[in-house]
Amino acid sequence: MVRFANKAELKRAIWIVALAWPAAMTAAAGGQGQALSSTANDATTKDATASDATNREASPALQLRRRYHIGPGDVMEVGFPLSPEFNQTITVAPDGYVALRGVGDLSVVGMSLPEVREALRKAYSGILHEPLVTVDMKDFQKPYFTVGGEVGRPGKYDLREDITVAEALAIAGGTTMNSKSSQVLLFRRLPGGTMMEVRKLNMKKMMKKGDLREDARLQPGDLVFVPKSAIASIQRFLPTSSMGLYATPMP
Repeated sequence: MVRFANKAELKRAIWIVALAWPAAMTAAAGGQGQALSSTANDATTKDATASDATNREASPALQLRRRYHIGPGDVMEVGFPLSPEFNQTITVAPDGYVALRGVGDLSVVGMSLPEVREALRKAYSGILHEPLVTVDMKDFQKPYFTVGGEVGRPGKYDLREDITVAEALAIAGGTTMNSKSSQVLLFRRLPGGTMMEVRKLNMKKMMKKGDLREDARLQPGDLVFVPKSAIASIQRFLPTSSMGLYATPMP
């Protein structure tokens, strides 16, 4: 407890407190307001972050379709709007090259149309200043797939849309009784055409479980082959009369 010597000191202390009180209250209020503002800003930031995360989850993922790649036999019309004397129709040779007027041969197999356009622009930049090039498909080899082996209708089919191996087998008439559907082979030629990728699919297991998540989607040029079962492979070497010994009589 503070004691004052006389009334003069008491009055002086009261005046000091009275003068200092408003400033102290203003500072306290400002600090409290800043704390509340900071809390509100943090809450707003968290809400905005949560909203952005929700929007990202709700927005559908962009799916891009695979572009068509140039192959042997494709025919393209090449135009030069500023230099029409170089307009030409080119055909991709079996080795993947095209003969270009004024610049020689150029390999275009495996390229998409935008890539061909850029390759032509670079090829002609040596004789033309900033050439403007257009490329249009005139004719092309239609995408296809082949199904062979133990199926109802083996052959070559147009690949008109994205289909799977299971759908390809259905299109080819399904597998025969002599098929080994647990070891269906999918052959796919790798870029460059010199190597082949082989994938084994257990279609029997997929169909039995009703789960086609492991089913593969076909690409142009794929070959689906269904081999014979073991008994079907040796059946032609067995005497016909002996087959009755292993047959189960029908009820």
